[in-house]
Amino acid sequence: MSNKSTPHPMTEELLAAGIPPEFHASLGQHGVGALVTKMGIVFTHMSADSMVATMPVEGNTQVTGLLHGGAHVVLAETLGSFAAFFHAGPNSRVVGIEINATHHRGASSGLVTGTATPVHLGRTLTTHEVVMTNEAGQRLSTCRITNMILAS
Repeated sequence: MSNKSTPHPMTEELLAAGIPPEFHASLGQHGVGALVTKMGIVFTHMSADSMVATMPVEGNTQVTGLLHGGAHVVLAETLGSFAAFFHAGPNSRVVGIEINATHHRGASSGLVTGTATPVHLGRTLTTHEVVMTNEAGQRLSTCRITNMILAS
C-alpha cells in the first residue's frame, strides 16, 4: 500500500493556468476549460475579493492585429465565473446569465491583465466588474458579468 496521494487528473493544466494546488480538488474533474488554455489565460491572484489573470495579445487578435473584443469578454467571463464560484463554494455550480463590455482602447502586443471585483455577492446572483489593462496600466475595457448560483 502506497502513502502517495493520487494526483489530481488535471494537475498539469491547472498549474499551467496558475491555479494554486490547494484549489485543485474544488475545481472537480474539469480543470480550467479548453478555451482558457487556448487563450493563454493565467491566474495570478485568486480570492473572493479579487480575481486576477493575464492573457497574451499574441494569438488573440482580430484581422487588424488588435486584441479581439471577444478575447476581452472571454477573459472577463473567465474571471467573473471563477470569482462567483469562489463566493458560492466548492460544491456549487455557477452559470453566466449576462455580460457586457465597453472597449476603451486597443492593444496590439504584450499582456493584458484582467481584474474582477465584486459589485454584488448574493445567495443566488453575483455581479462582478472586470477591468482589463495593458502593461502600462491603461484601461483597455470594462466588463460587467452576472452569474447565477445553481442549487447543488
